[in-house]
Amino acid sequence: MHNTDDENECPGAATTRRGFLQAGGCLVLAMAALGLPATAALPLLPTSGSGAANEHQYPLPEGDSVNIDRQAQVILVRFQNSVFAFALSCPHENAAVKWVAKDHRFQCTKHDSQYQPNGLHTSGRATRNLDRFAVRREGSSVVVDLQHWFQSDKDPSGWAAAAIQL
Repeated sequence: MHNTDDENECPGAATTRRGFLQAGGCLVLAMAALGLPATAALPLLPTSGSGAANEHQYPLPEGDSVNIDRQAQVILVRFQNSVFAFALSCPHENAAVKWVAKDHRFQCTKHDSQYQPNGLHTSGRATRNLDRFAVRREGSSVVVDLQHWFQSDKDPSGWAAAAIQL
């Protein structure tokens, strides 16, 4: 049997574009009603910077994502119209942090401190947010100053300003 816009192979299935969009909209409304986030997890992407030892230049991420340069120990995050660069280590005891996509957060691999995508500390033994590197935008690139970073407890205004607004 040939499927048309008005027919479905299985009852209740949304095979038309309109049906698909309606089902998707219902899903988002249901998630919101249950208090669940409607946003998808940020993708984790490998990246590498270029430049001198004290500065690395990265392509501006095209969409919300977590980009990790393991060699330089930098996390570059694009989240909610901002770009941040973090050290790959937890400020508590310098253990590595990892991205937990299903929970939409960073987590320390040693003591389980947790951080939002923008670096804000939410729980665990750490006593401050993730350290942010100084960043600037040059055209379609992000330049990260690897020798200049901000600790949220020692320089709250510098930490807050260490972001690129898109």
